[in-house]
Amino acid sequence: MLSKKKTLEVLILGIGNVLMGDEGVGVRVAEHVNTFALPDQVECLDGGTGGFHLLGPIQEARKIILVDATVDGAPAGTVRRLRPRFAKEYPRTLTAHDIGLKDLLDAFYLLGDEPDVTLFAISIPPLQELGMELSTEVSAIVPRVARVVVEEATALTLTSAA
Repeated sequence: MLSKKKTLEVLILGIGNVLMGDEGVGVRVAEHVNTFALPDQVECLDGGTGGFHLLGPIQEARKIILVDATVDGAPAGTVRRLRPRFAKEYPRTLTAHDIGLKDLLDAFYLLGDEPDVTLFAISIPPLQELGMELSTEVSAIVPRVARVVVEEATALTLTSAA
């Protein structure tokens, strides 16, 4: 959990269920991000399947980078960078656990807070078997997505400091 005294510029959240193969790609990216030396004002969390336990970390962050799987018909491992504001602007095909997370973000807007969210949506096949391994296609993009996320988070902290 984040310290109350810490000023958090960027929160990186990897979302997903690692027991369902490719559906856990967001968590796998977060694990890879945590192998990098992150700036002091950047925190990376395994957000699991989302939900209200993320309320505190989200409230403490000025900017949020989400990484999650989407079932959108694109080839497995396709990555899209999106800037959604409200739940309706998220891909309809984000995996089911995100409904709670999207609703949580909408609640912030209703309360007058406007979280600055960047979403890295990673395409996965529609049918997932139980298992902790990622497919070859999805596994191959994890290091690249992690590097891009770290670069973006670092740039966001530098922009805020200027």
